[in-house]
Amino acid sequence: MHEPDGTGRELGPYAARFAALATANVTRAYPNAPAHLLRGPEDLVEPRRHHPAFYGSYDWHSAVHMHWLLVRLLRRCPDRVRADEVTAVLDEHLTVGAIAAEADYLRAHPSFERPYGWAWLLALTAECRSLPGPAGERWAEALEPAADAVRALLAGWLERATYPVRHGVHTNSAFALGLVLDSAAAAGAKGIVEPVTEAVLDWFADDHDAPVHWEPSGQDFLSPALTEAETVCRVLPEEEFARWLERFLPGVEWGAPVTVLTPPIVSDPGDPQIGHLLGLILSRAAALRRLAAALPYGDPRADVLRTAARDHLAAGLPATVSGDFTGDHWLATFAALALDGPPAGEP
Repeated sequence: MHEPDGTGRELGPYAARFAALATANVTRAYPNAPAHLLRGPEDLVEPRRHHPAFYGSYDWHSAVHMHWLLVRLLRRCPDRVRADEVTAVLDEHLTVGAIAAEADYLRAHPSFERPYGWAWLLALTAECRSLPGPAGERWAEALEPAADAVRALLAGWLERATYPVRHGVHTNSAFALGLVLDSAAAAGAKGIVEPVTEAVLDWFADDHDAPVHWEPSGQDFLSPALTEAETVCRVLPEEEFARWLERFLPGVEWGAPVTVLTPPIVSDPGDPQIGHLLGLILSRAAALRRLAAALPYGDPRADVLRTAARDHLAAGLPATVSGDFTGDHWLATFAALALDGPPAGEP
């Protein structure tokens, strides 16, 4: 299996199904799991009142990254999707007025979706900026106030955050910071790269002997160890990263640790928490591919990591369009990351 080459060739066979799935989800208002603090009865309003752009796909962060998926498909596989239909949905949601309301909400609720949803908002902005043509330009322009709000919130959070969050769900610090590093330049947020890089090095540069025997946890959709390593490889030079990885995950060249190189068992895909493990399979595939590509030429660990990535892709891809809303509202995004490389900002 080769590394993603930025052409969308591996994503192409799935593009039509993923586009149909994402279009249906971002326009589906219910079921909905709002993460809104009720300060009084006046706050008992339908989610679309607070989130006129990102009201669908069950929760706010899933709505944001499924919009990202639609833009990614337009950019990578325009001949494989119903571009007019996708563009119409994005034009309906990514408007100046709707995004202004989303930006106001973010500023009024400064811990809302921190940091996972923030990072996906920057990734969406970057993807729109990278899409050639007037549609991408107007969506990126509309998104700018929300991206500005995220930049400010992220900078303020990093000034206060003494410790990273290391578990394998939404508030994982490494995953969000990795998304930000991928997306910041294309999103027009270059100024955030330096503080994010400093946080990654401060939190993770001295780590060693990752406790991989604790993985996977029963509701993870991220591997704490692989996600951290994938983020660190973004900020260290190749040779220095190779040495860091040897300290952090010793024995990879011999197929260890098997706990993160072998796809987990998913006993009940329809359970909202156990089903997270399907996302873990796909996010691991993306991380394993990037880690293999980050190692020096000829490093024996690269082949081990590529083989593990291939095993994870084979295990995870069949679940991305299952007909079960529990997984269908989010898994295709992680499949796209695994098939098509980094989330935004590459040529």
